[in-house]
Amino acid sequence: MLNKNTYIIFILCCFLNVFLASSQSQKQKELEAKRQKYQNELRQINALLFSDKKKEKSLVSLVEDLNYKVSVRRNLINITNDQANLLTREINANQNEISSLREQLKELKDNYSAMIVKSYKSKSEQSRVMFLLSSDNFKQAYKRLQYIKQYANYQKEQGELIKAKTIKLQALNTDLARQKKDKDKLVAENRQVKRQLEAELKQQEALMATIRRNLSTYTSQAKQKQQEIDRIDKEIERLIREAIAESNKKAGKKTSSSSKFVLTPEAKALARNFESNKGKLPWPVEKGVVKVRYGTQPSPIDRTLTINSQGVKIATEKNAKVRAVFEGVVSRILVIPNANPVVMIRHGNYITVYKNMTNIKVKPGDKVTTKQVIGEVFTSRSNGEAMLGFGVYKDSKTQNPASWVYKM
Repeated sequence: MLNKNTYIIFILCCFLNVFLASSQSQKQKELEAKRQKYQNELRQINALLFSDKKKEKSLVSLVEDLNYKVSVRRNLINITNDQANLLTREINANQNEISSLREQLKELKDNYSAMIVKSYKSKSEQSRVMFLLSSDNFKQAYKRLQYIKQYANYQKEQGELIKAKTIKLQALNTDLARQKKDKDKLVAENRQVKRQLEAELKQQEALMATIRRNLSTYTSQAKQKQQEIDRIDKEIERLIREAIAESNKKAGKKTSSSSKFVLTPEAKALARNFESNKGKLPWPVEKGVVKVRYGTQPSPIDRTLTINSQGVKIATEKNAKVRAVFEGVVSRILVIPNANPVVMIRHGNYITVYKNMTNIKVKPGDKVTTKQVIGEVFTSRSNGEAMLGFGVYKDSKTQNPASWVYKM
């Protein structure tokens, strides 16, 4: 009975180890996916924000770009550290298990050797027959026969147990070598990334030192820039309220001051489809990185100032094609003095907004399909920047575009 319990315990331990290894492996896969994401983001940042050395960017724009790059590089370092630490824990666990297995294997082999010697001394057919014939009665003879069979089975089980533990030990040694190699590679990569971060932090500090020498001027420019953004956002909000009032009037709603659309059955179906694709909408440009995120955030120039972003700002390629993120109807095309056109597309009671456009390909009332090109991003002739402003509204309330667009 003891041998059967030992075997069962061994099998349970194997299952437990497989479960733990699977859990750690899943965690490693998740961390590796994040690491790949940050590496890809850095490649995009370099390609979209730092590739054109001929164009002279403003100091403020350089600081914004560098701040963004530094934050992503720090995320990459943190994730890589997490991966290396997880590998260290896995290596330690494997080393402990290898030591334990070696001790168990030695004990098993010693016991097996002693058992084989004992079996050899009494293995003759004559001694077995005499053992059975010397029984006092048939019942005792039957029990002795069962004992001989159990002893033979026990020998076989012990041999199989030794074989299984030997195979597992070899597999653990192979896995340990791989883990150590992976960890060495991660550590080497992280050293290089940290050196790049140190260089960028020095560059960042030099730029900020220049800004601090004339902080009042740059603060004033930042305030003016925010005022211009607020002016465009207020005009967009006015047009949305106007569109709601017009739509509700057509639907026969008495009051025209409502902040929500009254939807027809077709518009309700479109809104449901839009909602069902939350987190899965395509990017409005093929290649891009989010330079300014949604919400209130401190200014990179003067931390006492705040940036209020009703959507996101996406840095993209020069003259990049802008695509509708979902099917709908072009609601408005907003043209404001001293600003580039804004395209607004309605999807039931949702509206997507595309700012800083040029070469508009649609007009109000046009039906558009998902990924249909509606124009291009305006590219600055002075610094080569191509920056698309993108927003999502539900009725008259802003939404975080990162919640709607795939992996934003």
